[in-house]
Amino acid sequence: MTTQATLTAPAKINLTLHIVGQRDDGYHLLDSIVAFAESGDEIQVEKALHRACGDHQLAISGPFSKGLEAGADNLVLKAARLFGDKLPALDIKLVKKLPVASGIGGGSADAAATIKAISKLYDLPPPSADQVLSLGADVPVCMNEKAVRMTGIGEEITGLPALPKLSIVLINPLVGVSTLAIFKALQDKNNEPLHAYPAEGWSDASDFINWIKAGRNDLENTAIELCRKIDICLAALASLEGIQLHRMSGSGATCFGLFRTREEADKAAADLKAQHPDWWVMASALT
Repeated sequence: MTTQATLTAPAKINLTLHIVGQRDDGYHLLDSIVAFAESGDEIQVEKALHRACGDHQLAISGPFSKGLEAGADNLVLKAARLFGDKLPALDIKLVKKLPVASGIGGGSADAAATIKAISKLYDLPPPSADQVLSLGADVPVCMNEKAVRMTGIGEEITGLPALPKLSIVLINPLVGVSTLAIFKALQDKNNEPLHAYPAEGWSDASDFINWIKAGRNDLENTAIELCRKIDICLAALASLEGIQLHRMSGSGATCFGLFRTREEADKAAADLKAQHPDWWVMASALT
């Protein structure tokens, strides 16, 4: 009998992030191409047969676990509670390998991985789309494993043609950036949406990269004003051999660079670690 399921909660990367409006309730309207790294946090859910139904417990470890609370308000436990009070008790372990408040999914990816792990363990359908969205605007997109287009406030997900084979380097100067503060400081909230992409897909990596370059992250300049280290990260990426595109992800402070091969990405990551040993750096394939 299967008693546990373990899944990766991969880093979410906003290859583009266009802010195209704002609703009356304050939520911003987005138009974003979202892709994923192969690596990320780790979620393990295990049946706890000695406790009553619904009595889920969370333990957090890993290099970025400091300061994280494992109480009832943690998104991981909120995700487990979406399955109802009759779900047998679970011991949930979160290994936090991604920086916190860094613009690459984080808690949203952990919540999505928890939902998928519980569904796998008990062969249950996932909660409804509205329930998943109730956890946060980024959780629905993190339910995916391949690149998608995200619109609305994050709840509208459209599949994309398969991406060409690319690798990515993610860097973060280990400074927290407030998403709320960035959106509050953002001046222009009615920008142009994404331009059309080819329905048949991109012919090769160059075709895709040129298409992505025509996009942007509308939060980037505002984030740089609030956190100058983001500009330093972008300059460091721009100087790397083999770099095809560099940009900030989400609301920062994580920035990314795209590379044609994994070998180029691994070398770039090693160079960055040597130059900035106090930064977080990760190389991965892009999906």
